[in-house]
Amino acid sequence: MSTLAASGVLLALVAVLLGAGMWIFAGLTLVGVGALYIVLDFSILRIGTIATKVISSSAISWELAAIPIFIWMGDIIFRTDISLRLFRGLSPMVARVPGGLLHTNVFGCTIFAAISGSSTATTATVGKITIPELMRRGYDLGLASGSLAGAGSFGLLIPPSIAMIIYGVLAEVSIAKLFAAGLMPGLMMACLYSGYIIIVALFRPTVEPKGHERVTFMDVLRGILELLPIGVLMVIVLGSIYSGLATPSEAAAVGVACAIAITIITRQFSVEMIAESLMATIRISSMICILIAASAFLSASIAYLHLPQQITRGIELLQLSPYGVLAILAALYIVLGMFIDGTSMTVMTVPIAVPLIVQAGYDPLWFGVFLVIMIELSALTPPVGLNLYILQGLTSADMGRTVLATLPFFLLLCLGTVLLVAFPEIALWLPGKL
Repeated sequence: MSTLAASGVLLALVAVLLGAGMWIFAGLTLVGVGALYIVLDFSILRIGTIATKVISSSAISWELAAIPIFIWMGDIIFRTDISLRLFRGLSPMVARVPGGLLHTNVFGCTIFAAISGSSTATTATVGKITIPELMRRGYDLGLASGSLAGAGSFGLLIPPSIAMIIYGVLAEVSIAKLFAAGLMPGLMMACLYSGYIIIVALFRPTVEPKGHERVTFMDVLRGILELLPIGVLMVIVLGSIYSGLATPSEAAAVGVACAIAITIITRQFSVEMIAESLMATIRISSMICILIAASAFLSASIAYLHLPQQITRGIELLQLSPYGVLAILAALYIVLGMFIDGTSMTVMTVPIAVPLIVQAGYDPLWFGVFLVIMIELSALTPPVGLNLYILQGLTSADMGRTVLATLPFFLLLCLGTVLLVAFPEIALWLPGKL
């Protein structure tokens, strides 16, 4: 059996093992061992040495320190009344716009994403207040739930993003520049979503209750004050990164201190809350880090097999255009997203996808944004779309109705991807200014 054929069998084995229910990190490690032992006939001692060097180097990367700290910051804020403050702060600003308070889903998720880094946390935090309030006031449930599911995915795109940190470490791309690259596409998607809500509201006035709430200047001022704590936190964290005053890890540490200060100022601090947030952070961070370590070992195994070079040569023989390569990867990610979560999808594919993208002439920084949008799409696709399950729990609607409600926003996300491909400067302009 040729090296390429054997490699294909081993990669197919990943899908079989994961489909059988094996833990993802165990499946990746087992396939990596199989690649070295069966195909290349490496001794167990040599494989152990390779694994020790690769895993230890990936696990002690300084950039990875940002992951648990950002997760902790987001979890602390999640346990406060920030979702209620977001709704009260945004409501007077959007009340008279066509679509009314439906826009609180979009802008609430956009703001919370800037301190969360997680799609599921963004969806759950914003939705636990907006969905009950919108239903109580008579807004269309389909548009309310669909906009929340779509905008909740901004937690991955708008910095700080855990997905971007993972990609940056695996692809050896500047995390600070990745954060900058995700900002403009995130705002673009927010505008597309909000624009869609406005158009629907103009053509179907029944999606919002009749009449507009009376809003005074004092209401707007009180709304600004409600948003002030989270605004200060965003400026400190993102401002310190973009200005070059702090690395993402250092900015995350400052963010945690500010988050704790907010809980103290708003009288929501408790030792129990901090302990619970720490335990949640440890669980999530451990899962992510062990996946990264397993992915690093699999990447090393794939490198020994020269698999990226062979796949690149195979694609060159097909004479595909750069757009063709990108279309194949997009289709692959959408299919994978139906069955596995975004973190697993990233660590499994980056070792092969990045060399292909570079060979096709794309900037790996730009591809990081493209990949995150693909992960966002996976959050909206059954049967493993996590945002769908959160939304179903909030609305008590059946899964079919939930999927139908999110479909327009799934298509808008696809439109945003097309715009990003056609105009790569949407992602690359801001990093170029740093």
